This record gives sequence, C-alpha cells and structure tokens, in this order.
Amino acid sequence: MTNKKVLGTVMIIVACTFWGISGLFAKALFNVSSSITSMWLTQTRMISAGVILLIISQFKGDRPLQIFHNLHDAWVIFAYGFFGLVPVQFGYFMAVQYGNASIATVLQFVGPFFIIAYLAAFRHIPPRRIEIISAIIAFIGVFIIATHGRMNHLAVTMLVLFWGIVAAIGVATNTLIPQQMLRTNRVPSMVVTGWGLLFAGLALLAIHPGQPHIPNLPIVWICWLGILIIGTLIPFQLANNSLKYIDATTFSLMDAFEPLAATIGSVLLFNLHMTGADIIGSVLVIVAVLAINIRIPIRHRGSEIG
Repeated sequence: MTNKKVLGTVMIIVACTFWGISGLFAKALFNVSSSITSMWLTQTRMISAGVILLIISQFKGDRPLQIFHNLHDAWVIFAYGFFGLVPVQFGYFMAVQYGNASIATVLQFVGPFFIIAYLAAFRHIPPRRIEIISAIIAFIGVFIIATHGRMNHLAVTMLVLFWGIVAAIGVATNTLIPQQMLRTNRVPSMVVTGWGLLFAGLALLAIHPGQPHIPNLPIVWICWLGILIIGTLIPFQLANNSLKYIDATTFSLMDAFEPLAATIGSVLLFNLHMTGADIIGSVLVIVAVLAINIRIPIRHRGSEIG
C-alpha cells in the first residue's frame, strides 16, 4: 500500500468515526433539556454548515451563486436538500433523541438497500445475487435488533424504528438525486452540499418557524459546535479529499467505522447495555452492507453529511 493510499484510508476512517461521534454529541444535547429538539438541531446545523461551506467554496473560486444561472440545477439542489438531506439528518437525530446513537446509526446504515430497490423498480436494473442475500441478512439483523428475536415483543420503540428507516431512505435519496450533477462535475460537490444544506435548513425553518428556549449552558454550545465542526465540516472535507488517494470501494468499506464509533461511544459515555441480540443484529447489518460494497459501491458519501 502506497503512502498516499494509507493517507486516504486514514482520512476516510477519521471522517466516518467523526460522523459516528456526532450522534453522541446529539444524544448529550438531548439529555441536557427536553426543550432541545431534533428540529432545532437540524435547522441550525444545516443553515450554519451550509453558509460556512458556501463561503469556503467562494474563496476556492467555485462561484456558488452561479447555480442561479441555471434554474434546473437550482431545483435539483433544492430537491437534494429537502428530499435527501432533510430525511437523512432529521430522521437520524429523531432516532437518536428517542433511542441512542448506536441504534440510529445502524438503522441508517441500511440505506444502500433502498437504492437497490429503487434501481430495480424504476431503472429496471435487477439486483445481483449478493445484493439479494445481503438484503435478507440486513433485514434479519434489523429484526433481531427491533425484537430481540421475539415476534410479540419490540425491544426498541416504533418511533425509533420509524425515524431510523426514514434516515435510511434519506441515505438513498441523498445519494440518487444529485448523482448525475456530481458525476458530470457540472457543479462542484461543495457547492451542491452547501446549497443543499442551506435550502433544507431554510425550508424546515419556514415549515416550523417556532424556536424552543435553549438553555444557555456551556455544555449545550460545546455539543452544538461539536456536531457542526466534528460531525459536519471536518469529516466532509476529509471524505472529499480522501477520494484523491483511494478508490470508491475502499471509501465505502470504511463507512463501517461510523456505526462502530457510535456504538462504542454509546457504551462508554452513556452506559448503553448491548445485549447479545443487539450485537448479533448490528454485526449482521454491517456485514450485509459491506458485502454489497465489495464489488460495486452503492453509496458515495462525498455528497452527504451526517
């Protein structure tokens, strides 16, 4: 392995670990006060990160305002933000709020299977045998996590399960909507993500303008900045830059560090008790997603934050 490939691999491992850690910051925030909501966190994180990324892209010479010269591009980016980034981020934080960072990240991790379903249903691309087998394994894993193997018992609430699946669907839409735009390099990826975040955050603000009373405590702003910087800006840059040195397959395989970091952190910091069923279910989901990425990567995380 060359030094550049080692560097790229380390960069994506750190990026995915940071994404996992962001869920821990969110859980710590929700534990401070019930007035801190997923809606407020998603709104403020999206708007702040979007503005910062657009300012950085302007200094890089990417000319972010140029998208408004092409209304089609602007609408695609808005759709990417509202139908992609909103479910993947709001759904994830809701699952964290009602459950924990570990279960939220594992449920979100099944997102590639929704991409496979979409490709089969709308683009008539039949799934490979490995994808069908992996989907069954992932379903079994989620079933074990949700029920601990008992048909008449839910080990997690329906709210956690629902919002985790919403986040997983968001992973699919977040990947598929800007795919052609990013593939053709018509618009720089930082501009796409910056505007997508800003559009999504402003749309959520228009839908839910009421703001909760946020306790003015140091722990609140430390955790919020952790989500913005460690969970958003740094991993996004690391992930994009890692693709200069590693291929997309290596990129996708390293994504397993996200649920791993979220689980270890939840156990160490929030005294999460992992039962045997939790461990088995999580391992099955992670192995299933890794299996479909070994040959043909499904997910391109460079266009996603979360």
